[in-house]
Amino acid sequence: MPLQSSDIQRIASLARLRLDTAEQAEMLEQINAFFTEVVEPMRAVDTSGVEPLAHPLAVLGELPLRLREDAARAPEARLREAALSNAAAAQDGMFIVPRVVE
Repeated sequence: MPLQSSDIQRIASLARLRLDTAEQAEMLEQINAFFTEVVEPMRAVDTSGVEPLAHPLAVLGELPLRLREDAARAPEARLREAALSNAAAAQDGMFIVPRVVE
């Protein structure tokens, strides 16, 4: 089902884009070509009986989750210094931000 010009206008509105008529026509052509060349052939593949994979390598067997221990620890000083070096304002190792709630 190809998209219509009204669909492109709605997508542009949602994306906060201003497209003139020529840009809308070009976008319509590009998106419809994508659906024709990529999406439709993928839809044509029979996937009945295929279990979804949580991870691409799950087809090889069970994968153990590699989770680290959930433990609180102090941040490294050099990382804190690097993060605070980009701050507009900082004091005592913390960001200073403008008050937004009164």
